[in-house]
Amino acid sequence: MTYSHEVEHMCVVKKGPNHGPAPIPEEGKWVKSKEIVDISGLTHGVGWCAPQQGACKLTLNVKEGIIHEALIETIGCSGMTHSAAMASEILPGKTILEALNTDLVCDAINTAMRELFLQIVYGRTQSAFSEGGLIIGAGLEDLGKGLRSQVGTLYGTLAKGPRYLEVAEGYIKHIFLDSNDEICGYEFVHMGRFMDEIKKGTDANEALAKVTGTYGRVTEEDGAVKKIDPRHE
Repeated sequence: MTYSHEVEHMCVVKKGPNHGPAPIPEEGKWVKSKEIVDISGLTHGVGWCAPQQGACKLTLNVKEGIIHEALIETIGCSGMTHSAAMASEILPGKTILEALNTDLVCDAINTAMRELFLQIVYGRTQSAFSEGGLIIGAGLEDLGKGLRSQVGTLYGTLAKGPRYLEVAEGYIKHIFLDSNDEICGYEFVHMGRFMDEIKKGTDANEALAKVTGTYGRVTEEDGAVKKIDPRHE
């Protein structure tokens, strides 16, 4: 350690009380974190690229400073999906400090990593008050059956109004209108479950019927008077 001339000739003044860092909540415990290995928790966060044309939702499950589970969901440019593929290999096994200083290929993923790092090291995690934290695999629970991201894709114009294309339940086949031409219900296909049925060998039409559902008012008795395909009508 090299000191300047001025510091070298200063007298010593002893340090007073040192209570250490404030404790943060981690997996049901209060932890005074001093090292990366003191950090644990599962959390989600969102990042965006520099031109703000794409976004990443990142989920990390950290145990004793090491990333054991990573879920990368992207929306925006096509290249982001391939960046996410690489990030899924890069992140597990790294400490959160390593991951913060690693190129995760896409700027949106890098930004998400930065935002998650801040949440985790400050104790702002979803598992902060869960004793023992969350098991490895908990990151997939947001995806539900079929392991597909919960994506909302909705479109609207002033001239023709709104079109539901995809919501949490799945791909929208039809929207139903009432006598005021307002949306009163929709018919959807759960794409994750649909693909599961196809992989099991179920006939495509039978599989489609099994995973098709409705929400809202979709019958004449309930006041639905028109059914339209939101992609073509």
